[in-house]
Amino acid sequence: MSVSKKRHAKTLLAATGVGTVLAATGFAIAMATDNADYSAPEPNEHLSGGKATVFNQTRNAFSLPSANMAVSRRLDFSVGNSFFRNPWVMAPASTDARDGLGPLFNTNGCQNCHIKDGRGHAPSGPDDTAVSMLIRLSIPAITAAHKAQLKTDGSVPDPVYGGQLQDFALLGVAPEGKIRVTYSYQTVTFADGDTAELRKPSFTIEDKGYGEFHPDIMFSPRVAPPMIGLGLLEAIPERTLQAYADPNDHNNDGISGRLNQVWDTEKQTTTIGRFGWKAGQPNLRQQNAAAFNGDLGITSGLFRKDHCSESQQDCLNSINGGDPELSEEILNFVTFYSRNLGVPARRNVDAPDVLRGKQLFNEVQCAACHIPQTTTAQLTGQPEQSGQTIWPYTDLLLHDMGEELADNRPEFLATGQEWRTPPLWGIGLTKTVNGHTEFLHDGRARNLTEAILWHGGEAEQSREHFVAMPRHDRRALLAFLESL
Repeated sequence: MSVSKKRHAKTLLAATGVGTVLAATGFAIAMATDNADYSAPEPNEHLSGGKATVFNQTRNAFSLPSANMAVSRRLDFSVGNSFFRNPWVMAPASTDARDGLGPLFNTNGCQNCHIKDGRGHAPSGPDDTAVSMLIRLSIPAITAAHKAQLKTDGSVPDPVYGGQLQDFALLGVAPEGKIRVTYSYQTVTFADGDTAELRKPSFTIEDKGYGEFHPDIMFSPRVAPPMIGLGLLEAIPERTLQAYADPNDHNNDGISGRLNQVWDTEKQTTTIGRFGWKAGQPNLRQQNAAAFNGDLGITSGLFRKDHCSESQQDCLNSINGGDPELSEEILNFVTFYSRNLGVPARRNVDAPDVLRGKQLFNEVQCAACHIPQTTTAQLTGQPEQSGQTIWPYTDLLLHDMGEELADNRPEFLATGQEWRTPPLWGIGLTKTVNGHTEFLHDGRARNLTEAILWHGGEAEQSREHFVAMPRHDRRALLAFLESL
């Protein structure tokens, strides 16, 4: 079943089990209905990635190639995997295919953040290190030059520290600083009296290596997202995403998703954004090149300069690994690898509680943004992604998620309160693959319940539906999410 937000916005009806009023808020609960049959799974609903779906529920579930990949193409996948997984080193080195690390960087290998090709996590407290999290930096666009820079960069970097805090450096170069996080806590009470505790992070930068930040500095913490199914998301036709968008909320459902418009460095033009927490990158090739440049300090044909400002002379004077340090061939291998990480099949799709949870997911309008099903384009040279019916549970659009989740840092057209809808496929295997269940852009949510309770803005009504549900319905909704 393809569920669009227009379909779910037509009618709000009182529903059995949740037609209550929250005395504390005065919020009347009503739910949407589409008269769908939820007594059995839909055909091929378990095939999250279409024919590319992999059948694995182990710790390696996110690290397998598309199931429909020909044997003749698997060597390219393995080569890309090696460059994604293995550490890079400083130049000069005998392993010249892997040198050029730094001089400033966040990690020495892609897999260090995308652990087992999965999800990163936030530091647990002030004494923990940010091993799979980074901090984006920018300042307000005030001058004409700043505003011009927004077209190609999406934001204006700090004049000293640049657009990303890099907390490691080569010998002889000072790191930019250390990320420290503390948490405050608050309790949410459900309509039936159950409670949940939320933790709210507060980030600071200590041991700053190059003086103070700009007085109007803006921070945005980001944990590494999972890598599965990225090629399938890239293959969703632009016209499909445009059809999902409703920037002016013409259907009056309170949901006004819109596409980000970002800079394609290779084509030197503006196009739609798909990747990153604010959909700030247009395609996987550029996403990978930007990560090599910002996270590992490795230049490429797309990004030919290290992240060294004029105030960082040791950084500027460091030996590099060539110009560029990342060859086109290696970038192509890594892009092929990241394009072809298969999506695990769903589990327990016919379980009664999962089917009930699916019904609730649709009725309370979660599916208005987390659109379940779509079809990829017919592609030449990408048989694994071509013409696949997939179940990613995303519209790839920007949505206002409210003040509580805001980073207050714009990125291209994305405001400080907007985030791209993250895909939900594979979310139920997070614990198995990564050993934790931390979600959202900064990892603040320690489980799916907390993740839902942090939803605000356009998702506020769906959140209140969840708060008003009786315990057995909340558990059913969570069982559905765990099946994805």
